[in-house]
Amino acid sequence: MEEFLVPIGRTLTSFVLLVFVTLVIGKHINSHKNHYSFALSVSIGSFIANMGFHTNLKFMDILIAFIALLILYYLCLLLSWRSRWIREWLSGRPTVLIENGKILDMNMKKLKMSIDDLNQLLREKDIFNIGEVEYALLEVSGTLSIIKKSPFQPPVKRDFGIMHSHQSLPIELIMDGKIIAKNTNGIYSSDWIKGECKKRNLKVEDIYYAVINTSGVLFIDKYEDSLSSPVDVE
Repeated sequence: MEEFLVPIGRTLTSFVLLVFVTLVIGKHINSHKNHYSFALSVSIGSFIANMGFHTNLKFMDILIAFIALLILYYLCLLLSWRSRWIREWLSGRPTVLIENGKILDMNMKKLKMSIDDLNQLLREKDIFNIGEVEYALLEVSGTLSIIKKSPFQPPVKRDFGIMHSHQSLPIELIMDGKIIAKNTNGIYSSDWIKGECKKRNLKVEDIYYAVINTSGVLFIDKYEDSLSSPVDVE
């Protein structure tokens, strides 16, 4: 029985530890915006696998090494935040691939990147004509940042003389038929929410989701959608 309980216990412990680490520094790891965050994500996967399944290795030894790795990563974050020189050395710098509409073949050679690779990255940005690009930079994360030439840039409201209108983050008020208490402050109080529901002959329990959108307008979605034949893509 013990031979089953030990790997199960190690796996559960390592999983809980992974969830905790992800909650603390998950945004840094998941973004892969620099070299050491990518290295950490690979190393964490290896450590967690060994914690859970490699029973020949002592769990405490792996745990200590894992904690040491996290401390090292935190130090890298701290040093990168304090020093731009260290940040460039640890995180790397973006590489310009297109400048003034011209492909920089020397930089392409340094990265061992072909024209096909560049075209693929451009297509992922919905650009099928390389002649539309003024500048293109390959970020450390591997994503491509671009600036289109002026004739190919999409128009903005200012081009049409439309004045700026204030926008804010959406405020969720009701979810799964329950008022989100932490968001009921200011003008969006519980009484205000219930009053808006009453205007629409609804109860809070009837509403699946209600949110104040970025324009300050209340959006409500009921549990009953009254659709005769909803689309099912599965």
